[in-house]
Amino acid sequence: MLPVRGGALLRSTAALCSRFTGNNGLLSSNTGLRIEDRRSYKSQPTHGIGRYRFLLPPEVDQKKKGKSLKKEIKQGTEYEYGTLNFQVSGYNMLYVEHYAQYLHNFFNQMSIKVEESYAKPTKTKEALLLPEVGNKMFVDSVLTIHERVVQVSSLKATLLPIIIEVFSMNQPEGVNLLVKEHTEEDYLMRFKTRPDLDNLRASIN
Repeated sequence: MLPVRGGALLRSTAALCSRFTGNNGLLSSNTGLRIEDRRSYKSQPTHGIGRYRFLLPPEVDQKKKGKSLKKEIKQGTEYEYGTLNFQVSGYNMLYVEHYAQYLHNFFNQMSIKVEESYAKPTKTKEALLLPEVGNKMFVDSVLTIHERVVQVSSLKATLLPIIIEVFSMNQPEGVNLLVKEHTEEDYLMRFKTRPDLDNLRASIN
């Protein structure tokens, strides 16, 4: 009778302890040991503890995500230029890419602000050949023109001739360099034309 009474006494004391402490533990009928009620972390309420959404950047609206935001063109003054485009073009993409990277690194070392560095859509040109006999020309080869643009701003007027001279000394063969002021047409030329969409808009209007 003593083991039975001892087990009942243990169970009664464990029930009283669970009421005061709020634990849902159980006691085994054979051994009298406490068996823990293991609950997963996700099943327990957190009441908003550990929120991190305020640390994330604000979400971009999907309707405005596809629209490109056009920057204002900076105007120059008497002592410095506004926004200049250093356009690198050539038939060999490797030379064009490396030369544009050289211009970008040079501007960073000279502490000249680089606004953007981007690639324009590739263009193709067909080389026609006229045979010795006959007047009908045929396509001999197709040339692909690659173009990269390094856009800078607030460049001093006294530094531009020196920079152009340095760039011309290190210019590889087959690569052309053009320096011009940035315009709205240059911004629109960054995007490929969609003739099908233009024809559809024209038919709707």
